[in-house]
Amino acid sequence: MPSEPYLKTLRELARCYQAFEAYSAAYIRRLGLTPPQFDVIATLGNTPGMSFKELGEQTLITKGTLTGVIDRLEEKGLTRRVASATDRRSTRVELTPAGDALFQRIFPGVVAHGRRAFGRLSPAELAELEAGLARLRAAFAAASQEENE
Repeated sequence: MPSEPYLKTLRELARCYQAFEAYSAAYIRRLGLTPPQFDVIATLGNTPGMSFKELGEQTLITKGTLTGVIDRLEEKGLTRRVASATDRRSTRVELTPAGDALFQRIFPGVVAHGRRAFGRLSPAELAELEAGLARLRAAFAAASQEENE
């Protein structure tokens, strides 16, 4: 049976994500956070807060896991739940002053840490990768749409 040409690409994409995750997670853990906790803090940083739905859409965290992550961040005093002023069924999550201070303190270091790896590529290479990944994402979206028609 002949191999599908895309399988090699898929394998490399998975390996790339695993390498990024390992590199990033080790740094985040040294800051005293888990990667999902940092994802929430980074997503909420410089915002007035988000609903659980918005936060789930903006992070890579599933709804069931998100509740536990927020619980642990609340225990650390970094986030709080606030009832929505416009929709009683909705709860917003926002950073506490301590959470915002943590975000302001650690985010520049996380960006610099990422730059150590991404900086090994030229701006043109980064643009090429971004465009290729956008095309791949669009191909998945189109295939999904065709299946749902």
